[in-house]
Amino acid sequence: MFPEYRELITQLKHVDHHFTRLFDEHNDLDHKIKAMEARTIPGTDLEIEVLKKEKLHLKDQLYVILQKKAAERDTEQA
Repeated sequence: MFPEYRELITQLKHVDHHFTRLFDEHNDLDHKIKAMEARTIPGTDLEIEVLKKEKLHLKDQLYVILQKKAAERDTEQA
């Protein structure tokens, strides 16, 4: 997820607790969705769809944070 921000993600995971919580929640949902789709844990198609929407919302939040922090970093370096 967001390979162009790999370094920034690593930095934020060490200093930004809110970012870390969102990131971990996104990854947990990803694993749960994959397990439901593989039928290793129970889940209906509707439940999977709801989880996918929640995961997408988290990804959007993460992206906003990454864009903001990258812009701040670029301003500081200029």
